[in-house]
Amino acid sequence: MEPEPRRAVDPSSVVRRTEPEGLAGSRPRFTVAGPEAVFVRTTPALRLGEARLRELVGSEVDAVAAVGRYLVDAGGKRLRPMLTVLGAGAAGFRGDLSSLMCVAELIHLGSLLHDDVVDGAELRRNRPAAHMVYGNAATILTGDFCLARAVLLAAESGGFRAVTELGRAVTAMAEGEVLQLQRAGNLHTSLDQYLEMIDKKSAALIAWAAAAGAYATGDEAAASALERFGRGVGVAFQITDDVLDYSPGTGKLAGADLRERKLTLPLVHAMERIPGLRARLEAAAPEAEELPGLVAQVRASGALEAALGEARARVADALSCLEALPPSEDRESLAVLGQYLVERAT
Repeated sequence: MEPEPRRAVDPSSVVRRTEPEGLAGSRPRFTVAGPEAVFVRTTPALRLGEARLRELVGSEVDAVAAVGRYLVDAGGKRLRPMLTVLGAGAAGFRGDLSSLMCVAELIHLGSLLHDDVVDGAELRRNRPAAHMVYGNAATILTGDFCLARAVLLAAESGGFRAVTELGRAVTAMAEGEVLQLQRAGNLHTSLDQYLEMIDKKSAALIAWAAAAGAYATGDEAAASALERFGRGVGVAFQITDDVLDYSPGTGKLAGADLRERKLTLPLVHAMERIPGLRARLEAAAPEAEELPGLVAQVRASGALEAALGEARARVADALSCLEALPPSEDRESLAVLGQYLVERAT
């Protein structure tokens, strides 16, 4: 699963020995010199995974293959496969990861197909959403296909523990999506309720992806550490995505959450800072022509910076969980990647 193009990095600078900030413990230590170095280190594995993913969304049923490949061809961050590669390495997994690293991505792709139908989304990754091209029925059923194939793959490549934990993660995701639907437009949803929702909706699968290799090896201590790391990073990742909703160039309409009156952490902070914003949104959803002005107000209020502060705190807590793992390049890469997932919004 090849990451999006980035500037070239000298592979010789990928890792340097030093005492990394935020991680204490025994020497020797590896520090990965920035997120670009992580992308360089993981690119060979991700390329193999990308080829495997394209095989897995294939089907003898032409419509299923067309919808699946349409979304895969649109690209994406491929965060979950990258976490599986690094988490497996940090847990001492040795072997072919090309199938295991596709499990969480298949779940993610299936959920995107479903979400876009439920939300009536018109765009996904800067192109028409799949249901706009292939219709609701084919898109929903292809989402089901992706989910079913992921479960089978988890059993085959990760074993009983991996597929059991995957079942728990997908259950939490479904609950999180329903909570989001129930609370849509409720601008009095508490911060704790918001955090519960994103923990279920987003962080549960990211935690699974990080711990997948440890499940496969049966290393309970590593699995626990990587789960906790993944949950913290997952919550921070979703908060950051909510911040990026107020920015152009994300593949979705800037301010889409605001237009839907979806309570996110940036909006919580914005309503505390902008007089009358809560009452304005409670009165009615913003019209399209109002949206740019409201987005500008939110950006100027400092709400986005406040939300990113919470995300950074979550990442700091997540990094402490990595102390349970032996020092390695993969552990350090996880730390760098966790920090990057927040800083990408700055």
